[in-house]
This record gives sequence, structure tokens and C-alpha cells, in this order.
Amino acid sequence: MPASLPPGLPAAHEGPSEPLRFTMSEDEFEAAVQDALDSIPDKLARAMDNVAVFIEDDYVPKPGEDPDTVLLGLYEGVPLTERDSWWDAGSLPDRITIFRESILDLCVSREDVIHEVAVTVVHEIAHHFGIDDDRLHELGWG
Repeated sequence: MPASLPPGLPAAHEGPSEPLRFTMSEDEFEAAVQDALDSIPDKLARAMDNVAVFIEDDYVPKPGEDPDTVLLGLYEGVPLTERDSWWDAGSLPDRITIFRESILDLCVSREDVIHEVAVTVVHEIAHHFGIDDDRLHELGWG
């Protein structure tokens, strides 16, 4: 046992150690995402147009992207602020994806997961409304 520890305490492991990571079932995580969506004010939720929300385990970087890219969420679509009168003609829904494993990797408790899911959902919905990352960081939702 290292001399720096008082007697009776377990010895610290030497070398690199894995950070603590909270585990949560897929159903529990889906419920956290649904709770975050349900917490959006009705007026704002009604203003959302043609959006589908998905949960995937991990973000897979596209060709040309840094292979170490980690995302918690991703908005893919045309923000409401950029749609014109022709947009509705056959347009696929915008897509918001929440990445389960990436969020769980950051969290050490259920409360952390719920908070991070809520922030990520708000962040991606804000993109649907045309709010960019710089403004989201200014507002504390970065």
C-alpha cells in the first residue's frame, strides 16, 4: 500500500483508469428523451414543423470528418428561418438524433443523464428554429 494512504484504506490502482460512466437501459434513456420533449412549452412545441426525433447509440463521423468526432445530438434539416413557400412540397421531415452512448459516457449519475439529455434536446430543437451554435453558447445551451 502506498505510504500516502492512511492504514485501512484500499490501495489506489496504479496507471490509467477508466472514468466512471453511468449505465442506463435503452428504455430508461428513451423515457428521459421523451420527458425532455414533453417539457418543451406547448406554444413552442406547436411551432415545430415536420420534425422526427431519433435515438442512436453513437455518432458515426462522415467521410472527411475527424474520426474522433463525438456528438451528443445532431439536427439535420432546413431550419424554419430558411424555409420558403416551396419547402413543404414533398420535403422529408427534419431529423433530430440524440446519441445515447455519447451522453452516458459524460455522465456519472441518473441526474446527470437527465440534465444532459434535456440540454441536448433543447439545443437541437433550437437549431430547428434557426438558432446557431454561437448564439446557443451565449444563451448557456451550448
